[in-house]
Amino acid sequence: MSLILLFLILLSISLSWATSFSYPTPQTFIQCMSKQFGPYTKFVGTIYTSNSSLYLHLLQSSQQNPRWLNFSTPKPLLIITPFQESEIQAIILCSKKYNLQIRVRSGGHDYKGLSYLCKTPFILVDLFNLRSVEINLEDETAWVQTGATLGELYYSLAKRSEIHGFPAGLCPSVGVGGHLSGGSLCTLLWKYGLAADNVLDAYLIDANGKITDRETMGEDLFWAIRGRGGASFGVILSWKIKLVRVPPTVTTFNIKKTLEQGATKLVSKWQYISDKLHEDLFIRVIIQNVGNGTQKTVQASFNSLFLGGVDRLMPLMNESFPELGLQAENCTEMNWIQSILFFEWISNKFLKEERVFMIMDPSGGQMKEISESDIPFPHRKGNLYNIQYLVWWEVNGIKASNKHVHWIRMLYKYMRPYVSKFPRAAYLNYRDLDFGTNKESNVSYLEARVWGLKYFKGNFKRFAQVKSKVDPKNFFRNKQSIPFLETGAD
Repeated sequence: MSLILLFLILLSISLSWATSFSYPTPQTFIQCMSKQFGPYTKFVGTIYTSNSSLYLHLLQSSQQNPRWLNFSTPKPLLIITPFQESEIQAIILCSKKYNLQIRVRSGGHDYKGLSYLCKTPFILVDLFNLRSVEINLEDETAWVQTGATLGELYYSLAKRSEIHGFPAGLCPSVGVGGHLSGGSLCTLLWKYGLAADNVLDAYLIDANGKITDRETMGEDLFWAIRGRGGASFGVILSWKIKLVRVPPTVTTFNIKKTLEQGATKLVSKWQYISDKLHEDLFIRVIIQNVGNGTQKTVQASFNSLFLGGVDRLMPLMNESFPELGLQAENCTEMNWIQSILFFEWISNKFLKEERVFMIMDPSGGQMKEISESDIPFPHRKGNLYNIQYLVWWEVNGIKASNKHVHWIRMLYKYMRPYVSKFPRAAYLNYRDLDFGTNKESNVSYLEARVWGLKYFKGNFKRFAQVKSKVDPKNFFRNKQSIPFLETGAD
């Protein structure tokens, strides 16, 4: 066979394959979805095409990072806002039929925008209509749909009980779906662990459009979605969580110290004691540059949540951290819900200023009592604290982005000798694509290990085994999704 003939045959096969997997028009996809429903089932969600007047508004409504709003960023073929499970099933089945990827958004806080970005045509599934919170105080549990925000969960709890809380994050606009499935650091982790440690059950739609719960999905998949994120395995519909007991009165404080006021020694002392404090006492440190011109300096803010009153807090602080100089008048007693607002107010105060800063969260108490393999989040024993590197700016644009991203990369590089190594560990919900990404067409386990071990340490291989079992055709994928475990890979 001549080379020319062979080339023409291969080209014909290539063209045939491309034709068979041509992307549909929005109308074609909508027709496919309608065929998935029986004669007595009605599609009640909303489908937005790029011609819809609300398309751009909806696309931008919950994107917390304006870097991803520029005109060169690929936009979804459709934005679909389902109201019921069957609509999501139809989206999955039709996306598979037309070789489309899907992106699922529950809050829009993904630092790298993986919940709404894709290089090839894709469907954006926004779950903000699925936001119910059903609380059962008798058995101290709640079912929370993925589209609910942390603020809505906390509000529902506050209406029902003064002594129940849940160990999750501080930002009220974060979606429950991505937050819980990534692990969830919080101010209650000392006493109760992560949010993912307190998940009892979940409903998930798999790559075949089947709805499963903990029993039917199996313990391996249930293990995987509590700390890895559901984006590699399916669409998580709702979570059953275990509520925790909190005292009616808690105490907060926020002490600020500059370099000139001894911040360096205080941070040094905090590093030695932060993981050994009483389980009712959580103290984090925020380090930032403050001032302008010749008045520029570095400031450390020690903000704390104590599960109890000032009368109990002061003896503990005088014994374990007297150098901070805490006085009773520096403290404020409140309830647990108010403490969430206190921490959020502090965070917003930092974010309104164009600054580079670090948030250092201690890892002690209950965190060290839970095995690194109980759920996918492995940063437990031997981990003193977690650092979140942040830079915030208001002016959007390539020049501003390049400037500030360069700043944060310099800071990250500077910290290299002083943090965990071999590998340098990282927390999934502080996602970083600089660690490495998957190839679009061929997701390799051996290549993905470069970033996977940073997030998950020894748990990464188990992820790949679960992926090979529950999504063998790799329908659910993104730049840092879990790959298959190739034969012979280790």
